[in-house]
Amino acid sequence: MLKNYFKIAIAVLRRRKFFTFISLFGISFTLTILMVLTAFINKVVGDNYPDKKRDRSLYISGLQETGKGTSSSSALSFYFLDHFTKNLKTPVKIGISSSASTTNTYVNDKKIAVHYKYTNAAYWDILEYDFLEGKPLTKQQIDNAEKVAVISEDMKNEYFGDVPTAIGKYIEADNVKYRVCGVVKNVPITSYMTFSDIYLPYTVSKSDYKDKGYLGNYTGILLAGSKADLPKMHDEFEQMVQKLPMENKSFDKIYCHAQSYIASFVNTGNESQSGVALVLTILGTFVFLFMLLPTLNLVNINLTRIMERSSEIGVRKAFGASSKTLVYQFIVENIILTLLGGLIGLVLSVIALHLINSANLIPNLELSVDFMVLFIGLLICLFFGLLSGVYPAWRMSKLNVVSALKAQ
Repeated sequence: MLKNYFKIAIAVLRRRKFFTFISLFGISFTLTILMVLTAFINKVVGDNYPDKKRDRSLYISGLQETGKGTSSSSALSFYFLDHFTKNLKTPVKIGISSSASTTNTYVNDKKIAVHYKYTNAAYWDILEYDFLEGKPLTKQQIDNAEKVAVISEDMKNEYFGDVPTAIGKYIEADNVKYRVCGVVKNVPITSYMTFSDIYLPYTVSKSDYKDKGYLGNYTGILLAGSKADLPKMHDEFEQMVQKLPMENKSFDKIYCHAQSYIASFVNTGNESQSGVALVLTILGTFVFLFMLLPTLNLVNINLTRIMERSSEIGVRKAFGASSKTLVYQFIVENIILTLLGGLIGLVLSVIALHLINSANLIPNLELSVDFMVLFIGLLICLFFGLLSGVYPAWRMSKLNVVSALKAQ
């Protein structure tokens, strides 16, 4: 039966080539955009380099203080993360790093934009950077405020050029020279908690890391001994936050959470607005509106095809074909059409991703079509086929036999 439906679907597609082109173009173009978006989201959220212990980590990305008619939110101070979290019993390591700051440096009269961030020693124990040369910052180097740095592979190539090694050489950041002690594999800029061109000891920071205020420029990672300890570590951190003394009389409530990676990544800094809910709403609205126009277009084209096939429908009904059988046939035909469009969309997606990667629009972010993207693409095709086929199929099933035959 399905073989017959497939033959009929191909014959119908050949009958009106312009309508077929419009249908396939709408489906493939829509699917290409959605698959590129899916590949981007999957890469940003799913890529765990160098954060390979994400399954037993919680992230502290911000703090909000609220009072009557006023509020303040930001990343956290080094003092907050170091002083209060070190008394927690569940975490085995507490990694602390600043947000990446930007400065300019010059090499042979060439200006180079440099991102740099500060870290503590535990940061290098939690995160598993791939070292191409040298080694990470040590606790002794950090405690002694030594002017040493770990740099990215891109920064080595851009700053030093084609040299056998950068270890022992000096690199300038924020008008200070640092001795290179390690070179790591590049991290895409979308991984904001781990991305940088240069990693420095927090003890050489020009800002006062001993400032006892709660707000600052740092984020933290709590590492549990096992995945099973995450709920306990989460509850312990929440209890600690509830006991925090107020640093400012203008505020009467403090909000700060140790969250999963995704929740911290989309954290809005506003307790009343969930970042996860906001992102899902935005993505859902975008996908709905983006799919609405081609779906309506396909529905209209399918209705036109139905009217052209009214005599066929009338004859089949006259010979006993049920409405259920006709609906099933038309939906299958439409799914075949959308799957063909999906196949074209897949090919276009591979081409689009290759062009995006070649253009290096987002440095070090290599997008690809993996099994998850393919699975989502298949679901989109099936949903597209059902959505655009149900109403026309229902209209077809309601055609009167006599009226259908007279129409021809």
